Amino acid sequence: MKVPQFFKKRYLFFITLSYWVLLLYIMAAFVFWFITLETQNRQMYVFRVGELKRDDPGYYDKVVEIDKAHRMKSIQYIGEGSTLLLLMLLGAVFVYRAVRRQIITSHQQQNFMMAVTHELKTPIAVARLNLETMLKRKLDESQQQRLLQNTLQEAVRLNELCNNILVTAQLETGAYSISRQELDISSLVQHSADEFSVRYSQRRINTSIQPELFVEGESLLLQLLISNLIENALKYSAKDEPVSVFVSAQHKHVKIEIADGGAGIPDEEKKLVFEKFYRIGSESTRTTKGTGLGLYLCKKITADHKGTITIKDNKPHGSIFTVILQSV
Repeated sequence: MKVPQFFKKRYLFFITLSYWVLLLYIMAAFVFWFITLETQNRQMYVFRVGELKRDDPGYYDKVVEIDKAHRMKSIQYIGEGSTLLLLMLLGAVFVYRAVRRQIITSHQQQNFMMAVTHELKTPIAVARLNLETMLKRKLDESQQQRLLQNTLQEAVRLNELCNNILVTAQLETGAYSISRQELDISSLVQHSADEFSVRYSQRRINTSIQPELFVEGESLLLQLLISNLIENALKYSAKDEPVSVFVSAQHKHVKIEIADGGAGIPDEEKKLVFEKFYRIGSESTRTTKGTGLGLYLCKKITADHKGTITIKDNKPHGSIFTVILQSV
């Protein structure tokens, strides 16, 4: 049976609505049960008092005893009912959050599989087409060099994508052993910026890097961090907009800033973009390439190096990603 497209889009809404309607029904039944028990308790009190004889010398003592039993029963119902209601609400909230998180994660994983399939097929298809063109046609030296350069660029892109997926999985499972050493972060950032300048020769990458700033960390992870941030800036900026890379010392810390001139990130999504698989927009409408792992990996690497990463608006438009690392 085919599920309507409208239901697919509103799946989480319908699940949430059904869950809370069912929970409200259970709570209403619970309250009705309490009212029924309390009513029966009151009726038993009236019945037992009505059976007493007023001329009995111990009448008032018996009334007091019955009233005490009635109040103890009410306290028992209130105590047990409140405890069960609290446990039920806590359990309901826990289950709701767990199920909601699982549904969102499942949806994000589906989007990730769609995106990563496209990201893997595109460089392979481009490389294959270039190589087939070189085999089938007699091209001059400049044309061959251009096709080879294009193929190499796609191979590098494919390698970076595989590295992102592999390192993310290893960091999450604890399988990646971080080998910390003293690194010249200035040289590392400059090297990354130079590589992107060669790969994207038509783009402008401005650098202002204070030399000989050192941090303690893993070379490969920090290289991935910087590469992902620069590539992200290039990806979301227009071709005529420059990307700026700044590195400076800041009171026992090193500050790295990557500024772009793109559309910017809404305030409500500035934290969300660091979540795994999260991407602004929908898979059906967005045109920018990506898998939703780059910024998540940046956040993870920064945290593992006891640093911070933040986003602020660039003027007049765009975003600035700022990484603060401890210097040595």
